[in-house]
Amino acid sequence: MSALDRIHISKTVRVFLEELRPSDPAIRAKLDYGLVYHRQSVELIELRPRMLKRPGRTESAFAKATFVKARGLWKVYWMRGNGAWFPYKPPTVRSLNAFLKLVKADERHVFFG
Repeated sequence: MSALDRIHISKTVRVFLEELRPSDPAIRAKLDYGLVYHRQSVELIELRPRMLKRPGRTESAFAKATFVKARGLWKVYWMRGNGAWFPYKPPTVRSLNAFLKLVKADERHVFFG
């Protein structure tokens, strides 16, 4: 992904994440959402404080989209409890917005439980 692609993706995903985030700052300290890039992939992550009073936060990925440039499609994945990524059905979408729409709807209850 080019730097320009990442800027566009970041803006699009941040708008989506802002809708998911709790409105109360006190709750955001206990549950928040973020974005991580891995090469051609975008991962949506859940952020929570570490357990047992250790400083910092834990990051748990729950949704991933990988851009396949040759086909102009995004492959969609969800994270299983064992930490492995599995293809979502439908396995591909045509746009990042379509991916975010799938995640928000969560019709199969795999992204948010």
